[in-house]
Amino acid sequence: MSKAIELKKQKVAEIVELFQNSKSTIVTDYRGLNVKQVTELRKELREAGVEFHVLKNTLTKRATDEVNLSELHDKLEGPSAIAFSAEDVVAPAKILHKFAKENKDLEIKAGVVEGKVVGMEEIKALADLPSREGLLSMLLSVLQAPVRNFALAVQAVADKEDESTSEAAAE
Repeated sequence: MSKAIELKKQKVAEIVELFQNSKSTIVTDYRGLNVKQVTELRKELREAGVEFHVLKNTLTKRATDEVNLSELHDKLEGPSAIAFSAEDVVAPAKILHKFAKENKDLEIKAGVVEGKVVGMEEIKALADLPSREGLLSMLLSVLQAPVRNFALAVQAVADKEDESTSEAAAE
């Protein structure tokens, strides 16, 4: 077997591994972005733990066949860059959606969220979700509310008893 074919098989295996380990994957068309913009986007994604790769469409199509994501084939036309996130489902959607708003040359084509192919609308909905930290703080405030209300009620009862005790002592 020729060395080129062997290298292509190895690259397909790497792409398969990226898809398998990714909780969230987003396919973009980056045509029209300059080097500075792409560098800025890569930096933002890297800081969020997201890998951003420009991959050959033919190799990516072979990899998507292996991981049963052949629904992406029609989206893998023209220059494609793919963001893979193994940790955070929301991060790539948030970053790419925000960047696409600011830079009209970046087009989000499709995505894969936890093994399911999704379109632009689902990615936009995912991008509009609060961050993990925001969701945790909302949950914490919801959990604290009953305890806080109970503590205030107990304090009000104690204050009322103190008031009635001091009134009785004054008479």
